[in-house]
Amino acid sequence: MEQTWSIRLIRFSAIFGIIGTFIGSQMSGNMDYSLRPIHAHILLVGWLSVFAWGIFYKVYKIKYKRLVAIHSILGMLGAAGLTIGMWMYNLNPFNLNETFVMVFFIVGGSLLLLAFCLFVLITFFVEKQENK
Repeated sequence: MEQTWSIRLIRFSAIFGIIGTFIGSQMSGNMDYSLRPIHAHILLVGWLSVFAWGIFYKVYKIKYKRLVAIHSILGMLGAAGLTIGMWMYNLNPFNLNETFVMVFFIVGGSLLLLAFCLFVLITFFVEKQENK
């Protein structure tokens, strides 16, 4: 279970890495840094945090396997929801209802917060590794 979610998280984070560096390149090339907060969150939440979770699951075995799937899904939904919500909140490119955009942003951030809290709990359910 951990190995399956590990590679899923790493692939997901790689997509965020590409998006974040692309936005950074565009900002630099255009000398327009208005997307800095979105760029930073895409790289910190979507790339770095999700990647770290993927590596954690590659290295450790977890006693309660279902928690791995729940955490991974929450983390991916939260990272995507927070960053897309932040983008929509700051730019609103589709002229969506402001309340909808705000709720989308808040729900994404809340899911991500739950993922981080669950991850803390999961670190206490690591199976003991035998020395080889």
